[in-house]
Amino acid sequence: MKPGIHPAYHTVNIVMTDGTQFTTRSCMGKEGDTLRLDVDPKSHPAWTGVQRMMDTGGQVAKFNKKFAGLGNRKQG
Repeated sequence: MKPGIHPAYHTVNIVMTDGTQFTTRSCMGKEGDTLRLDVDPKSHPAWTGVQRMMDTGGQVAKFNKKFAGLGNRKQG
């Protein structure tokens, strides 16, 4: 390996969605930094098999409903 071209490889703390923690080695951040996960194997539907109900109207319909009156002001 060439010296000086590789990123620093150090220990970091990982916090899972349920609060459990473990230490591993990574190139992320600095020595001792903490990475808090939003999605992990304990919470992701692909691993848990639990699906959440998606908005049946869709995101565009939700946006249109929220901002329906914007721009329809009468000038007087």
